Amino acid sequence: MTVAGMLEGVEQGTYSLAIDAMGGDRAPDIVVEGMDIASERHPQARFLLVGDEVKLAALLKRYKRAAKSCTIKHAADAISGDMKPSVALRMRQSSMRLAIDAVAQGAASGVVSAGNTGALLTLAKIVLKTLPGIDRPAMAAIGPSARGDVVMLDLGANVSCDTRNLVEFAVMGDVFARTVLGLTAPTIGLLNVGSEEMKGDETLRRAADLLRASHIGPQFHGFVEGHDIAAGTTDVIVTDGFTGNIALKSIEGTAKLYTGFVRDAFRTSTFAKIGYLFASGAWNKLRQRVDPRRYNGGVFLGLDGVCVKSHGGTDDLGFAYAIGVAVDLVRYEYKNKLVEGLAKLRHVASTAEALEALQASGGSA
Repeated sequence: MTVAGMLEGVEQGTYSLAIDAMGGDRAPDIVVEGMDIASERHPQARFLLVGDEVKLAALLKRYKRAAKSCTIKHAADAISGDMKPSVALRMRQSSMRLAIDAVAQGAASGVVSAGNTGALLTLAKIVLKTLPGIDRPAMAAIGPSARGDVVMLDLGANVSCDTRNLVEFAVMGDVFARTVLGLTAPTIGLLNVGSEEMKGDETLRRAADLLRASHIGPQFHGFVEGHDIAAGTTDVIVTDGFTGNIALKSIEGTAKLYTGFVRDAFRTSTFAKIGYLFASGAWNKLRQRVDPRRYNGGVFLGLDGVCVKSHGGTDDLGFAYAIGVAVDLVRYEYKNKLVEGLAKLRHVASTAEALEALQASGGSA
């Protein structure tokens, strides 16, 4: 949907995004505060704010921009952070469920929630369903690298993946990087235990062969290793959810470790503290560059609708960034572009299957 389309939707009574106001550690306060920031950045967007009507109405009195850009939809229940997805499925009047329902019913183009990740993925898969041709959705996120931002998927939605899943993830990542990062031809790498073509198992090697033969073949870099994520060797890193989640948590843990080391080093002596004062400008730039709030907003790709998961412990600025990711996906028509990419992929896959059948029967190409 274009910006004009989003504005037309307001007149028709539809919304750019449905916001789960009750999801997250400090909801609904940071949700409304973040929406207020997002309303200034994206004045064309309209929001359906789903949650406790009394609490939300009181908060919106303090945030005029947010109040002008949204409509409240009351939800009697909220899904807690530790609730099992099976229990969340039965709560049909929860703020998360009603926000997702709004997308499924065409009242909103996407949903943003800082709530329970497992519940959000389960509800979104069942209510929104996957796009035709998609076997499984994948969770993607953006992070910093030495060469700019990098997209990584899957980050935990699928513990084990086959060749088809990895190839579909690559197409999803390609369209996502084009849509959100504005790259015209993002490079793509498959995460492996080595960069050589013979490394990895049959699933990875087969996925690599299919990607080379696909419409994104010219962008396919080949296999990449763990250090290539931070190096920015490729714009998109593709892997299964088990490996991706471990890699993500390892990167986050290492970043916290080195931040602590630096902080402790500047406290060791008076001269160190003076040195910090002289270098404070540089350190502030570094903090801004790697600020996790800038990269808040994991996206469930492959669903029939935009679904963005904000970190549950984020603040208002982080939630505003998550809304911004969702707005970009809607504005630049991510879903339509993904459908086009999948159609091209199916053509390549059917050609490869026909070739394999011919070779197996003793024929020649």
